[in-house]
Amino acid sequence: MKAAVYYETGKPEVFRYEDVPDPVCGPGRVLIDVKAVSIEGGDVLNRAGGAMASKPHIVGYQCAGVIREVGTDVADRAVGQAVVAFMPFGSHASMAGVGAMQTFPIPNGMDLQLAACVPIPFGTADDCLFEFGRLGAGESVLVQGAAGGVGLAAVQLAKRAGATVVATAGSDERLERLKQYGVDHGVNYRDADWAARVKQVSDGGVNLAVDGIGGKTLLGSIECVARKGRIVSYGQAGREIGRVLDVDVLSGLNKSVTGYSMAVESFMDPQRVRPMIERHLRDVASGGLKIAIDRTFPLAEAAAAHAYIESRQAFGRVVMTP
Repeated sequence: MKAAVYYETGKPEVFRYEDVPDPVCGPGRVLIDVKAVSIEGGDVLNRAGGAMASKPHIVGYQCAGVIREVGTDVADRAVGQAVVAFMPFGSHASMAGVGAMQTFPIPNGMDLQLAACVPIPFGTADDCLFEFGRLGAGESVLVQGAAGGVGLAAVQLAKRAGATVVATAGSDERLERLKQYGVDHGVNYRDADWAARVKQVSDGGVNLAVDGIGGKTLLGSIECVARKGRIVSYGQAGREIGRVLDVDVLSGLNKSVTGYSMAVESFMDPQRVRPMIERHLRDVASGGLKIAIDRTFPLAEAAAAHAYIESRQAFGRVVMTP
């Protein structure tokens, strides 16, 4: 099969488009002909400096395609079935071998590129808002980096739940586009006083902040929540890795920070997570929830696709097709 691989981590230029051995379809697994790859934030971070399972390494958490082979002990998947899958690595390829329990059937007629963008972004957004963020109708929420995949999902889910949505993005143009997804107040995070602006439009602070940026931005999110406010941190897209949080900034107004990992929840609580993701797939398929695909690249141009994401020009998802 063809794959976008790298032999060492670094800038997007480390990618090589090469022939590699086909994955093996063992017991409990399925083999997928990949039709669409949604590039996740973690894919970019892993390529830049994460762990490598092998050399060459095939990065990638999420893809959609059609099952070409079913392993033994798999009774609920079939050859020819369209599925979306997430995995520890391996999506940046023309084929992917994954555990059957890591796949979700795609509703009939649903565009595979849209399906490829659902499980991780919408699952993360849902859990950050409700399971861990405990967002209720009538409350307010700050969504950091709202023009990204998780951000756009969080904006829509929060608005649908009856919350007031405050969102940050890096340009006034993006903030204007976000209004159609349910944003009530937009704040440009490039402004030096963005945190003060969030507090102003939310009458002193939001009830919940959802933050995938980390670092100093996370400190700003903490500043933006009101008394007894909650912050859910799900990533380090800002690449400010290291300790930045002093718990004293929480105790003054009894705020709380919760760390979140979609991978952990899907493994530890699949009976709750799986139906939630399946529900989001149906909602996207029916048009009840929207996905913005900014650009589509051929898999052979993985370096250009990753570079485009790192340029912070994208609104929504960036997809690759083998």
